[in-house]
Amino acid sequence: MNNSSKEGAILVLSDGTLLEGMPFGLIGTVFGEIVFNTGITGYQEVLTDPSYHGQMIVFTYPELGNTGVNSEDQEADCTFAKGVIARQIINKPSNWRSQSNLEDWLTKEKVVGIYGLDTRSLVRHLREFGTMNAAISSDGKYSPYQLLQKLKNVPSMEGSNLAEQVSTKKSYKWRLNSSASFDKRVKIEPRKKPLKVIAIDFGIKRSILNRLVAFGCEVEVLPANAELPEILGLSPDGVFLSNGPGDPAAVKNGISLAKQLINETDLPVFGICLGHQILGLALGGQTFKLSYGHRGLNHPCGSSGHIEITSQNHGFAIDASSLNSDEVTITHLNLNDKTVAGISMVKKPVFGVQYHPEASPGPHDADHHFARFVALMSERY
Repeated sequence: MNNSSKEGAILVLSDGTLLEGMPFGLIGTVFGEIVFNTGITGYQEVLTDPSYHGQMIVFTYPELGNTGVNSEDQEADCTFAKGVIARQIINKPSNWRSQSNLEDWLTKEKVVGIYGLDTRSLVRHLREFGTMNAAISSDGKYSPYQLLQKLKNVPSMEGSNLAEQVSTKKSYKWRLNSSASFDKRVKIEPRKKPLKVIAIDFGIKRSILNRLVAFGCEVEVLPANAELPEILGLSPDGVFLSNGPGDPAAVKNGISLAKQLINETDLPVFGICLGHQILGLALGGQTFKLSYGHRGLNHPCGSSGHIEITSQNHGFAIDASSLNSDEVTITHLNLNDKTVAGISMVKKPVFGVQYHPEASPGPHDADHHFARFVALMSERY
């Protein structure tokens, strides 16, 4: 097969699987970890989520591009996914908020895509054999065999500290909440003295910052390598540990900081996704890589008879057996596979959730976790 931009594109998995399709977006060749997302919508938020840094995403919903793209749904200034894999691409979007079609946007963002594949079969393959590295090639520069050989040198996600690659290089203040006029979620009236939150950026999403502001917080974002004296010098009411990509066990600075926050301060600490895993590691726990991860908008999580349908995006999880039950309570479990979805310290105002309560995209069931964080900070006065 002649893999030119006119003829087609190929997807090669590190186990030797070869799939043929058609190119869209940027014409080129990319390598990365292949994962799948089960959401029906929200592809723009997904592709701009820093937690997908270094990954290629298989979208299980059969049509991609129906709603186009717009300036409001970005989770960051740029895309972070390396590649997109879809069944069918729609380049004539139908949505009142659309400002561009998906393919033009991906080309501008330099994201390589392939479509026309049996994505259902591909996802079944990944569920059976696990997440692995893969290559998309649409420029005809490499044969399938050459791509397979190059994949042998692509680093594994295990052991990779990707948070330091996507984190902000300098601190900044965030004062915005959602700019979408139809977002009817809770917004607290501004306080005379706003609660000051220091957010540690391991790959933070804008929608998380938006929700903190909506709950009456003044947010200052610091880089992933921030140290405790700098944080305390800003006199915060609480510290937030953000989501992000890669292996949590490799984020040594973040784990060390979390240990200091827990052991040397009484500040409320809230972690989401990678931040939740970092808290678990700081508390003496261990993490492990899931076979194919949790990525989608309909994952049920439970606690004491209460079930939340949640948005998730993670490839690692906390080992429940590694936590000290005298210090840490497991508050939530993923009801699909019983992995740890929430933890809370017994004697300190420290907690984390594996899922994404900011729900961008996704259901709003878990929005109350922001209110909990605010309540813990407010109790200090």
